[in-house]
Amino acid sequence: MRKYIIIESATVKDALIAINNITHDGESLVVVNSDQQMVGSLTDGDIRRGLIAGAELTDPVSKIMHRDFKFIKEEEYDVAHLKSFRDRRIMFIPILDGQKRVVDVVNLQKYKSMLPIDAVLMAGGKGERLRPFTEKTPKPLLEVGDKCIIDHNVDRLVSYGVQHINVTVNYLGEQIEEHFATPRNGVQVHTFREPKFLGTIGSIKFVNTFYNDNVLVMNSDLFTNIDYEDFFLHFQMHDAEMSVAAVPYNISIELGILDLDGRNIKGLIEKPKYNYYANAGIYLIKKRSLAEIPKDTFFHATHLVEKLIAQGKKVIRYPLNGTWIDIGTPQEYQKAKDLVKHLK
Repeated sequence: MRKYIIIESATVKDALIAINNITHDGESLVVVNSDQQMVGSLTDGDIRRGLIAGAELTDPVSKIMHRDFKFIKEEEYDVAHLKSFRDRRIMFIPILDGQKRVVDVVNLQKYKSMLPIDAVLMAGGKGERLRPFTEKTPKPLLEVGDKCIIDHNVDRLVSYGVQHINVTVNYLGEQIEEHFATPRNGVQVHTFREPKFLGTIGSIKFVNTFYNDNVLVMNSDLFTNIDYEDFFLHFQMHDAEMSVAAVPYNISIELGILDLDGRNIKGLIEKPKYNYYANAGIYLIKKRSLAEIPKDTFFHATHLVEKLIAQGKKVIRYPLNGTWIDIGTPQEYQKAKDLVKHLK
């Protein structure tokens, strides 16, 4: 956050240099006094207006700074509060303690949100239905547009401020380990190898550290534009133990269906349509519930759903609206490659 902070005695020229150094992250600075308390904010526009009004480059920034600034108190800082600021188009948000000292700076021009979650992407599958594409390349590293499948998911998580991202690997895992040997968009992705195939969530037991109380688990081969902030707020609002992202799944039967009671016909249903929600392979889980997953045992995420429900825990559905493709077949892979050309 230090790159966003300038002391009130600094000159206008110093402020211009500081803003020039963060142009790719926004054009706002936090002004503090000698006690590191926030006393103002300063934007490129404030400087421009100050110079037009007669300020000199050698004047202190206190002369032109904006004193009626917005901020969030440290004890009130949460995702919902951030969203309320963004909805009001306030994109640069200092977080202050009780003495108005800066404890953090959130830049919503750079990030969509700052979600307090860890993420685990499951990337151990063989991708057998995608052969021959996956004979020498693990499915998560197949390219969709200008980057591989898993990078679409990692980049989207990073854009929501997720800083702790883990990937579990198995089949051709050394390629994925090498792929994430260097940080991506400033975040070091950690990889963990499962010694055998352990289902869609069993390998999470190899992740050695979680930093937040909520963990997002997802298949790494999904192509989706899910709103992770809305997913998290929905999970938080309903105080659930686990949330399952779900996509609409509609079935139309082009025949007349008999409504039967044994062999007796009670009536006819002409060309019925049925609407369901299907598991999208994306979950939010309270960290404490990960203890229900057995070690070194084949275990699916659906097994955890059933186990928590049997214990009387609250498991909810989150309706996913938007793009979602499970890249499991050549047809779905081609669909994702065609679709990415039309997405930002």
